[in-house]
Amino acid sequence: MKRVIVGLSGGVDSSVAAYLLKEQGYEVIGLFMKNWHDDSVTISDECPWLDDSNDAMLVADKLGIPFQTVDLSEQYKERIVDYMFDEYQKGRTPNPDVLCNREIKFDVFMKIALDLGADYVATGHYCRKAISSVVDVIDGTSKETYHLLAGADHNKDQSYFLCQLSQEQLSKALFPIGELTKPEVREIATKLDLVTADKKDSQGLCFIGKVRLPEFLQQKLKPKEGVIVEIPEEQAYYNVETPNFESKVEELQYLTKKIDYNVSDGKIVGKHQGAHYFTKGQRKGLAVGGTVEPLFVIDTDVDENVIYTGQGKKHPGLFKSALFVTNEELHWIREDLTLKVDETIKVKARIRYRQTLENATLHKVDNGLFIEFENPQSAITEGQFAAWYLDDELVGSGVIS
Repeated sequence: MKRVIVGLSGGVDSSVAAYLLKEQGYEVIGLFMKNWHDDSVTISDECPWLDDSNDAMLVADKLGIPFQTVDLSEQYKERIVDYMFDEYQKGRTPNPDVLCNREIKFDVFMKIALDLGADYVATGHYCRKAISSVVDVIDGTSKETYHLLAGADHNKDQSYFLCQLSQEQLSKALFPIGELTKPEVREIATKLDLVTADKKDSQGLCFIGKVRLPEFLQQKLKPKEGVIVEIPEEQAYYNVETPNFESKVEELQYLTKKIDYNVSDGKIVGKHQGAHYFTKGQRKGLAVGGTVEPLFVIDTDVDENVIYTGQGKKHPGLFKSALFVTNEELHWIREDLTLKVDETIKVKARIRYRQTLENATLHKVDNGLFIEFENPQSAITEGQFAAWYLDDELVGSGVIS
């Protein structure tokens, strides 16, 4: 009998995943990851880890499977929290959920599971895995390729959060609810009378719960007063007519170039407590009134501690039609599809979770990869992950530079 260790989070999705695996004849063990215990920045009535741990234990008891808790808070702080602080300090916006999957669930946690004799690790992600084999005609050996596919419920597809997984990690991963919709998952949990059946989906950082991000960041990034500048549309330089280029690469370099705003390009409309607390596309938290349309952050300058904003979600300063990923931050799940220099491929891509997939072209160059979108994208944000798909298969990703 194959042994599977399920990351029981205390939510309905992982609860039903554990049940389905048991029904399929696996030996199932539930493991809860304790990744955080600083309640000073956690909104206590929404998804505190202790309540989640208790719910996970009750589910395991109901399903008749062994259960234990593992404390990964030290590794989580080193690999996720410290990285977050560092990225915010640089004026970039990290995605801790993607990192949590790569560094914690499918690395630290997976190693613990394998040490416990597990054949697989399972989670409650809405995505699917497929396997294909190619036989070597010379020696007759077969090589397996693992495919990460979007969840059957496209409204809940979570493949994006797994965009940094490797072939090795995928080979040991199972996603039991990937073929189900959220209502179907809740229906199963209700029939089983699981304590998590009607539980709300958790919000916020992976396995921490909902946190007050400013307070969280203020643990290391101290408040520092600066100005908020409103940039008029005509000063959003990206909106000017594109010049003639001698090569495609030259054009792509132009399209991805960061606009250097100055305070003199607009007018000071307010003050803030730290540019590193804000991100592109952000609307809430500016506390500036009196404008015809709401202000959106179009850029931040952490060195000068200035936030640049524009009126309305259609402000040209929000839009770019290309982005760049360095070789160091480039990752192919499908290693066999890795592009060589000067090669291109048409894909579907997204720059954030829940974004509709957009038509795009990948251009491989010496020092990295350009992603050129058919339509300009709003709030392309440094530090976030871009992920690209062929049909419904996620084949690669990278950190936006």
